[in-house]
Amino acid sequence: MTLAALTAAALLASCAQPPPPPAPAPPPSVSLSSKVIEQASAYRAYVGRASAISPAFANGQQVSDAVRTGAAYQPDQLLRGAIAYGAVAALQDSTFVTGVRAYVGDATQRQTIAYHIMRDPAYVVGISGSASAAGLVIAALGDNGRKVLDQGRQVKQAAYDVQHSAWSKGEVAGRDARLLQAKQLSMTPGLGEVEETARLQQASVGAQSLALTGTAVPPPYSPMVIRSLAVAALAALGYADDAHLDHVAPLMTDPASATCLNMSKLNLYQCLAVSKPYYEDVFCLGQHVMEDTGACLMKGAGVAVPPDPIIEAAKARAAEAAAARPARTSAKRPPPRRVKR
Repeated sequence: MTLAALTAAALLASCAQPPPPPAPAPPPSVSLSSKVIEQASAYRAYVGRASAISPAFANGQQVSDAVRTGAAYQPDQLLRGAIAYGAVAALQDSTFVTGVRAYVGDATQRQTIAYHIMRDPAYVVGISGSASAAGLVIAALGDNGRKVLDQGRQVKQAAYDVQHSAWSKGEVAGRDARLLQAKQLSMTPGLGEVEETARLQQASVGAQSLALTGTAVPPPYSPMVIRSLAVAALAALGYADDAHLDHVAPLMTDPASATCLNMSKLNLYQCLAVSKPYYEDVFCLGQHVMEDTGACLMKGAGVAVPPDPIIEAAKARAAEAAAARPARTSAKRPPPRRVKR
């Protein structure tokens, strides 16, 4: 065989061999939709504004401004924002993220795990690291709710304290208009701060710490905590970015918490409808805007709402006063005498 023939045969043989297989696609990175992060930022903005309402009212205008500030949240959006913030908190737990990322190397397995989580969010509890991540979620959401509740109790106490000032007994200006405005604010979506949105975005991918602390908490968990973990797990699997927002949105709800927040709003409307002097508006603000909302967030996170120390102190004083009163004694009547006939 000639050299030319050998060369041709070698070329034909090389052409007959199959091409090398394509390199496997790299696993997706941790990613949380910008829409979800914006919801978390709006939630944080409201918590910050509400917990900063001061009970040191000096005039009716300050009361009216505070009522507007406190009423300015849409219940459904606040709930979605709480779950979104819980998801970012869970992504701060490296053990949990590592536990989820163990499934991203195999595309089929990754898809299967994501499907199970979307179908049943409680599936996430079985993933390694879920207990420590749940501890961060509970601590973060519980602390947010506690701040709003505690400040609300101080504002509610101010409703009694300000009655020493003449202005507090004056009738609220534009009573019907301020009730209508409270309802409008309750239907208007809130916005987050640009800086907080950027901070949460960085935290969701592990580029920045939220400086959260918490201890591992074993199940069972509240629906809000479970859904926060589920959204975080989908983010770690690469199924919670903007392209998969339709899969994430159904997880960002909790019927019990939604009912609680909506009831808080309803009680606020009823309170404002009958309130006349400014000190009564202060009570509506402290009780139904702040304390009730904070309690809803705490219950949603599975955190017990502490008793109101002001009410407990009043009960203790009443008990002491009752104990100090002398006990009533009933004199026994002598038996009736029999009259002889």
